Amino acid sequence: MNQDSSPSTLDPYRLPRHVIPLRYDLRLEPDLASASFAGQETITLAVYQPTSEIVLNAIELTIASAQITSDSGPATQATIRLDVSLQRCHLIFPKPVSPGTWRLTITFCGTLNDKLRGFYRSSYKDERGATHSMAATQFEATDARRAFPCWDEPDFKAVFAATLVIHPTLTAVSNSMIASEMLTDGKKVVRFVDTMKMSTYLVAFIVGRIEPSDPVLVGQTPLRLWAVPGKGHLACFGQDIAAASLAFFEDYYGIPYPGDKLDLLAIPDFASGAMENLGAITYRETALLVDQQSATHGELERVADVVAHENAHMWFGDLVTMSWWNGLWLNEAFATFMEMLAVDAWKPEWKRWDSFGVSRAAAFSVDGLRSTRPIEYPVQAPKDADAMFDVLTYEKGASVLRMLEQHIGPMVFRDGVRDYLHTHAYGNADTNDLWVSLGKIAKQPVPELMNGWIFQPGFPLVTATVSPSYLLTVRQQQFSYLSNEQSGPSQEQRWQIPLQMRVTASGKANTSRLLLTEKDTTVQLPHDWESILLNEGGHGFYRVRYGSDLLDRLLDTGIDRLAAIERFNVIDDAWATTVAGLTPLTDYLELTSRFITEKDKNVWAVLLDSFHFLSRIIDLKDRPALEAFVRGRIGPAVAALGWVPRGDENELTKQLRGELISALGKLGNDPAIQERALALYQVYCNDATAVEANVVPALVAILAHTGDANRYDEFYERFRTAATPQEERRYLFSLATFQPRALLERTLTRTINGDIRMQDAPFLIGAILNNVCGRELAWAFVKSNWYKMDQLFPKQGLRRMCGGIVNLATPELERDVREFFATRQIDLGGKTLDQYLEQLRIVVAFRDRELPGIQAALSH
Repeated sequence: MNQDSSPSTLDPYRLPRHVIPLRYDLRLEPDLASASFAGQETITLAVYQPTSEIVLNAIELTIASAQITSDSGPATQATIRLDVSLQRCHLIFPKPVSPGTWRLTITFCGTLNDKLRGFYRSSYKDERGATHSMAATQFEATDARRAFPCWDEPDFKAVFAATLVIHPTLTAVSNSMIASEMLTDGKKVVRFVDTMKMSTYLVAFIVGRIEPSDPVLVGQTPLRLWAVPGKGHLACFGQDIAAASLAFFEDYYGIPYPGDKLDLLAIPDFASGAMENLGAITYRETALLVDQQSATHGELERVADVVAHENAHMWFGDLVTMSWWNGLWLNEAFATFMEMLAVDAWKPEWKRWDSFGVSRAAAFSVDGLRSTRPIEYPVQAPKDADAMFDVLTYEKGASVLRMLEQHIGPMVFRDGVRDYLHTHAYGNADTNDLWVSLGKIAKQPVPELMNGWIFQPGFPLVTATVSPSYLLTVRQQQFSYLSNEQSGPSQEQRWQIPLQMRVTASGKANTSRLLLTEKDTTVQLPHDWESILLNEGGHGFYRVRYGSDLLDRLLDTGIDRLAAIERFNVIDDAWATTVAGLTPLTDYLELTSRFITEKDKNVWAVLLDSFHFLSRIIDLKDRPALEAFVRGRIGPAVAALGWVPRGDENELTKQLRGELISALGKLGNDPAIQERALALYQVYCNDATAVEANVVPALVAILAHTGDANRYDEFYERFRTAATPQEERRYLFSLATFQPRALLERTLTRTINGDIRMQDAPFLIGAILNNVCGRELAWAFVKSNWYKMDQLFPKQGLRRMCGGIVNLATPELERDVREFFATRQIDLGGKTLDQYLEQLRIVVAFRDRELPGIQAALSH
């Protein structure tokens, strides 16, 4: 610990280290009616050097008084000075505070804001239509300081002893069990047990009319789900995966759950998907509550993933926490990796690691940009960490961890993780600390292997060619979508690539493992070789480009011999190199014909995504050609699947049916499919159980796509009166897919007039930007209402909404987009805006390159 730090020489974003909080005794009294709260705290401090000033974090609080005491003397009052720009509170004492243990008592008050951060208010309507308020917290990354003055940095860990004073009819939940509850002066005083030593961003308070499920015991831990009245019946599925994943993690980590209870709470207004507060995990309702009978497979998968992800954090993030926000990737990437392991163990038939390939593809699409960033990069101002909540942190981070796990072996990897958690329990750690533990157990140089993946941007394109003398050459270079447009030479980057390769010769397949460290690696093939597959098993975070006839050989020897994840990688890599201009579009479209009988939903996800991409760039005159092409590709699969599940069908096939029917009815504009969808929807309206759950979203999507004003009014009313969070979301986002301009205008207006929750409104606008019939209308709306949206929407939602600009795929719109963001000097944090603009450039460049011949390519 550095004790030589005076306030005058400090980094403006880091607090002094000579005063350390050990314990917070915190009392808060929220008043839901006035949307305000009063508070008092006594913080036990360790002072390491004489100081006349104590600096801590506070913003949007009114601080009435502050005084410091010790066991040996009277209280000393502080002069209070607030620095709003740096979100700090300076407490200045008339004489220096000497080294030792002190108690700092602060009295303050604040507002329960409507920004979905800090200590904020949420609302919901009960079954009679009456509106109720509740209070909840969201402190990550740096918003605990909006609820109480504190040392709001992750390595200032302390014990928290909370007391909430509330209206007697309300319920309070915090990180730990209730120690006592009593009525005093007409108020309910709820005191909670001391927490473990933890960071401020993990503290949580929830106050309102909320109801728990019956507890289930996982080991010694009581586990409950909480919801607003009337929604408790939607908690069973979430509680099942919560219990299963908690038990899985206790076994995997080799450490008991570190809290004394585990509550999972569904909050009606919530900016993120969920938040890993120790013992009191908060969720958006769609990520926790679900009706298992009416939900689609995708909706159930989403709940399972998010619940498992947050439970994984109880150890990786809460028990051991990053030292500073540059290490955020380690928390989130590891929790993403662990959610896959846990859900895969719980429901192996879901094949979660195969489906993770789709998530990984999203990371590839950002990491192939010149404006990408390393997974971990220096963070100065905490706000710079906000932009780290993206696919590079979660999906790329989890992908490279999976690649490492497969390289050194799952059991070795697990034992390395256990060593890391035991070594740093209740403390803070950095990326290299994990590498040290993994390297020690694996007896391999893990930092040398991994640092290139973590600290340098981008990923490799691995190209395979074979000479006439049967010499296989494998070359690595950085993948780039805009390599032909770079103004200067690209920086030569090199990775250590764990390559798994399968060579088939004389009908026999042999697997070999290589660690590629050089630009070129050569391997002698047998003279009777038939085919080569790179990235066998599909775990490597790199793309593969096969030279000359290698891809044809691979597919000709039997596409069915490839595992689903390997087929996925073949088509996904081919599409990426097509967008980058390395593969002709005609070759890619011809390749798609080999997948007409494909039955894997993830392989189809790539195919459908590529067809949607083409839909964004084509002219109106070319649309009939694209629709005919789509019908030709998807029609046979829909005909084979039918509309009704067969008895032995798995959940993934049911999900695929719905997605293909939706694509055929919308993108293929198939009139027979649209007619059947209308008839089946009428059946569904009379009997919701008469239509398979995975088909229902397809019916809604097709009817919205072809719908008129009457259908719009019906769907809006169904959104308002939905019985489950998933149904509510389904009908809400259907409003963004109608085609008539007047209907889309109504939806846009509703995003800023209070009809739509602020947690959803920016995503709805983003969805209209993705609608080829509404994107220009939505863009004009964004430009006209930017300042209002900047005030209303959560920053995370606003940032995601702006991702919709990548659909404005004409040179004229691209120029307008660039001018708008430049003239207003808009900053979305990190490299987010640069990435959106570059993705738009890629789409427009593809359009310029391919549009002249696209009709011929589609009919080729």
